[in-house]
Amino acid sequence: MVSPRRIAGPNAKNRSVLLDAAEQLMLEEGYAAVSSRRVGAAAGLKPQLVHYYFRTMDDLFLEVFRRRADEGLTRLAQALSSDRPLRALWEHATDARGTALTTEFAALANHRKEIRAEIARYAEAFRAQQTAGLASALHRHGIDPATVPPIVLSVLLTSVSVVLVMEQALGMESGHADTIRLVESYLSELEPESRD
Repeated sequence: MVSPRRIAGPNAKNRSVLLDAAEQLMLEEGYAAVSSRRVGAAAGLKPQLVHYYFRTMDDLFLEVFRRRADEGLTRLAQALSSDRPLRALWEHATDARGTALTTEFAALANHRKEIRAEIARYAEAFRAQQTAGLASALHRHGIDPATVPPIVLSVLLTSVSVVLVMEQALGMESGHADTIRLVESYLSELEPESRD
């Protein structure tokens, strides 16, 4: 009988260093560049340590994703509880680094069923949290949810941010400044900056 290979615990010292290295590689070179050898080198550790902390590369990818997704849900909750939740949501949605990483994970999910399922699970939680926050914010501004359904606004915010980041990565800028100005003008109308 073969005993299972020992895996280091979630709070082990080098684990977060490896997660950081994998994330940075994904952002700089794409998910296809992430290998145990490349992650180990980027982290300044032996490549064998990657598999000491993570059974498979998919386990590493899942932990990179979960870590950022959990942080994203926390930041979203903070945005929704701010004095200007619509503006905070827009800023959250257009965070270039977060959107770029999400786009990279979406590409990876085309090839990895387990990762696709995990992204969908977090995306649904994110959409539900964002929709509830938008409903509350729209209500405070006297906007009828039948006129602007919060779930539709959630989809629009997410879509615009993904398209802007994806097109910028391709070198496209046509319409970006105009789109941002339009959104900013609506936000300024709904949530004017305080005069303090």
